[in-house]
Amino acid sequence: MTAADFRRIALSMAGAEEGSHMGSVDFRVGGRIFATLASEKLGYGNLMLDLEQQAAFVGELPDVFLPIAGGWGRMGMTHIRLKEASADVLEGAIRAAWKLRVSKNAKGRGKKS
Repeated sequence: MTAADFRRIALSMAGAEEGSHMGSVDFRVGGRIFATLASEKLGYGNLMLDLEQQAAFVGELPDVFLPIAGGWGRMGMTHIRLKEASADVLEGAIRAAWKLRVSKNAKGRGKKS
């Protein structure tokens, strides 16, 4: 898969929009990031997952997924090796990140200030 495939799939998610954060392409739903192409030059897409999702993806397909180095990775942020990913795996991973963000957005709306 390629960065163009990543972009196409990310933008196919309901309510998804392309934006930019610190000079890198990102994908948002409800104004919040669920995926980026910040590591595109290294051949990665980045997914905002939770730790359980990250462990499942890395455990099942360690040649495709790896935690982002440092603190980001310890919070669930995960690289996907685009060349190694099939279309189904890429779409499933992006959908997981999108669903998590939609869920967090909904929970955030329920909080009272």
